[in-house]
Amino acid sequence: MKSDPVMRRRPPFLSALLLVASFAHMPVVLGGAHGGAGAGVTVPEAEQLELRAFYDEFVARMDDKYFGIVEELNGGIEFEDRAMSTEYSDFDLRVTRGDVVEKAGRMLAIGKKLSPGRGDGVLTWGRFYSLDMHPKTPLVGMLHATIVLQMFEDGSVATGGWLGVMPGTKVEEDLARLKQVTDAYFAERGKDPSLYRELICKGTHDTIAEFRRRPACSGVSFYGPPVYREDPGESIRFIAGLFDEFVDTYMAITSARDDDAFTAADLAAQDDMRKRWLIDQLFSDPFASKIVPFEAWSFANVPPVIKF
Repeated sequence: MKSDPVMRRRPPFLSALLLVASFAHMPVVLGGAHGGAGAGVTVPEAEQLELRAFYDEFVARMDDKYFGIVEELNGGIEFEDRAMSTEYSDFDLRVTRGDVVEKAGRMLAIGKKLSPGRGDGVLTWGRFYSLDMHPKTPLVGMLHATIVLQMFEDGSVATGGWLGVMPGTKVEEDLARLKQVTDAYFAERGKDPSLYRELICKGTHDTIAEFRRRPACSGVSFYGPPVYREDPGESIRFIAGLFDEFVDTYMAITSARDDDAFTAADLAAQDDMRKRWLIDQLFSDPFASKIVPFEAWSFANVPPVIKF
């Protein structure tokens, strides 16, 4: 493991070999490729290469764009970078801290093989990317945004993702704005968000409800049936487009709320939300609690301060 703070302006993204992330163990994503959502859809090799290039470019652009916005909000930027590996994935992690966005973290991982219990296919290419934002103001909740693309030896391709906010104090106007952006994105493409919103509100069969995070039902989870059942390429492009619109709207809300007055009750609500996120990662989320190393997820996504 290494940690190397670096000061720079609008940093270029990492090389293409280190760009992207993969959990070869995402829940419905793996089921999607082998026996679940997306099963039976074989993607030609040439199209798979195009999808890899699309995903790499997208992740590079998101990394540059949103760390750039954090830099503008915080009036500068300093990075803490760490790298670590397991038998199943290589992790490339980055965190920055400041006065407006108290902590911003991203996880990039490259999947090497499936972990036990997550399918019997042979993973040939797997990528996962996540952004986690923790504004200092208690009026804006924590952001957790992910996007997943996996390819298997039999030619099948699986997609997934999660776009949501965990509020402390619920500013209904802002949560409604995020929901409107999400619903409009689906509607413009002739799709219904109902199933994907139910998944973010209730979680999947793998989560332990007692300890689960409490997201606002403004976003969606794509850890379920793919948006385009017969076209993984369209599905990953759909997720990528909403990822950008959702995170962009969230960052605009963060900027707008930074100077707003708040109360001791707002701070207490933020403290409760942050503590619950840690509890979720320890006891509810099956990937943080059982598969991803504590050193990886705690660095990348846990709030900067947790009070007990």
